[in-house]
Amino acid sequence: MKLFPPPRIPANELRPGRHWYVTAGAIAVVLIMMGVVIGALRFDDAIDSVDTGHPFANGDIVTLRLEPGSERAIWIRDEEFGPSADPECSITGPGDPVLTDPGVDVFLTRDETWNPLHTIDVRRAGEYEVTCSSQARSKYAIGDSAGLFAFAGRLVLAIALAVLGIISCVVIVLVTAFRRSRHRKELLAERHGSGGAHPAYAGPGPGAGSR
Repeated sequence: MKLFPPPRIPANELRPGRHWYVTAGAIAVVLIMMGVVIGALRFDDAIDSVDTGHPFANGDIVTLRLEPGSERAIWIRDEEFGPSADPECSITGPGDPVLTDPGVDVFLTRDETWNPLHTIDVRRAGEYEVTCSSQARSKYAIGDSAGLFAFAGRLVLAIALAVLGIISCVVIVLVTAFRRSRHRKELLAERHGSGGAHPAYAGPGPGAGSR
């Protein structure tokens, strides 16, 4: 019995077209690159979130130019002085500025740990004076209200974009491959009989060898 190979269907006749594989790869690359860029920008913001290069001590007066929604905070170095230092800060300026609870966060340098002490809330743009004091020789710094914990939360978006790119690519590739395979079977059925069946035997008929 002689078997014939199945009929060949040209690849360019199958639908959806193979360009969807390229599209899937492009989507993955774009979303992954967006995640990388967002992550890099967030990281850059995080490492510069506290101005530890210009600390101030108890009794020092620091003048700041602030605007509503500036999201600035007062940070305290927490390596040597713990909560027993009882730090207190005050702010003066236009529009009755207030210092609020910053929540839990942290900022790390090579040999220092900083924690947010107060978030600065102003209602008018202008110059403000900040001063702090405590029962220890504390050091303070001005920075953003968000530190490393906030950075980790914002990094979720960057990771989610990269994951979405990979998942989208895999789904598009699998769906495209499945639909092309199904289309191939349909074309075989149309051109060579139901189900794509084709002759499997081309030998002599029964009794051909009997005389």
